[in-house]
Amino acid sequence: MKAVDLLKHITEVPTFKKFGRVSRVVGLMIESHGPASSIGDVCKIHVQSTTQGHQEILAEVVGFKDEIVVLMPFTSLKDIAIGCLVEGTNKALEIQVGDELIGKILDSMGRPIDGSILPKGLISVQTEGEPPNPLTRPPINETLEVGVKAIDGMLTVGNGQRIGIFAGSGVGKSTLLGMIARNTKADLNVIALIGERGREVREFIERDLGPEGLKRSIIVAATSDQPALMRIKGAFTATAIAEHFRAQGLNVMLMMDSVTRVAMAQREVGLATGEPPAQKGYTPSVFAILPKLLERTGTNEHGSITAFYTVLVDGDDMNEPIADTVRGILDGHIVLDRNLANKGQYPAINVLKSVSRLMNHIATPEHVAAATKLRELYYTYAKNEDLINIGAYKRGSSAEVDLAIQYEPLITNFLKQGFMDPVSMEQTVNELTTLARGGM
Repeated sequence: MKAVDLLKHITEVPTFKKFGRVSRVVGLMIESHGPASSIGDVCKIHVQSTTQGHQEILAEVVGFKDEIVVLMPFTSLKDIAIGCLVEGTNKALEIQVGDELIGKILDSMGRPIDGSILPKGLISVQTEGEPPNPLTRPPINETLEVGVKAIDGMLTVGNGQRIGIFAGSGVGKSTLLGMIARNTKADLNVIALIGERGREVREFIERDLGPEGLKRSIIVAATSDQPALMRIKGAFTATAIAEHFRAQGLNVMLMMDSVTRVAMAQREVGLATGEPPAQKGYTPSVFAILPKLLERTGTNEHGSITAFYTVLVDGDDMNEPIADTVRGILDGHIVLDRNLANKGQYPAINVLKSVSRLMNHIATPEHVAAATKLRELYYTYAKNEDLINIGAYKRGSSAEVDLAIQYEPLITNFLKQGFMDPVSMEQTVNELTTLARGGM
């Protein structure tokens, strides 16, 4: 270490420590007299366990009541008692990042969940960050191949674009993310599994992602049994890791499943700190944290983060508060339709309800024209499907509907794709334009 850097570290070492004492525990919250702290600071609560002896439980300052510091722990409240010592660090949560993390599965604190030790050579970064300056964001003008025909062909994604995947439970969100992670041409995948069932983490890694996908991925997992703060930090930790590699000039693919569970975790924190519920029980802090998180991805002067965020919609209601808020922030949305899944069409992407806001700017005119034609034919068929199915429509009544009936099975076949069958962008565009010209 250089002498200048060493001197800087020495001058930053605190000459004294700040302490407080736990005075009350209410629900998910810990109240303490001191230490002097700021919102977002991490504190260490010293506890004495009957089984494990002395321990330090990390907690974050989430609010104040008069002169009382309100903390939320990253782990359970077990063994925390009145009078426990609370040590202030005057720092927000930091994680270790670097190339050595590629292929590893981490928790929300950036630690390997298999219990192994972090490799050497990593650097410290804060999980909280600011979005890039709008004037330093280069325009998105390059397509990014994801290997899924329905997306590459009809909903083309740009390098640095942010897309939401909206669906109810059990319609294939995780499967679609696994397809994208394996087939994408991005340099690196950062995958955040937030609020997942414990069994689903390993299933996603082994079944959906596979060994080849894991070799070029970093996974951050915060399961549903973990405290709300850990689920929130999982999203911010994954984003901070993606930002680190973007700063190295890489094109990163960030996938988060799901942003809805981040919002639910923030609702828990908000209600516990005394916030009033607003829309459908969600507190105001939920709608403040979402743009703060989602705007951190995208392009900057160094590289790009292309982001896919899954959004759970209650009862397939696309207008519920979180879905509506996220859709307004992102650069496009992909809707997975339960009716298509029930018919055996996978991936169950409803291209009529989905949109990529950048496709017209990044795809070739021929590609856009072909996609537009097939979308129009598909819409015409969908609008008249009930009449066609009950036999109320007579062939020859409308040339447009006749053509739509002829094309519908061809378009459906084009949109179908096997889970383990990657298709290149070039092949997808060739199929699409050939189909639009009337051949196949």
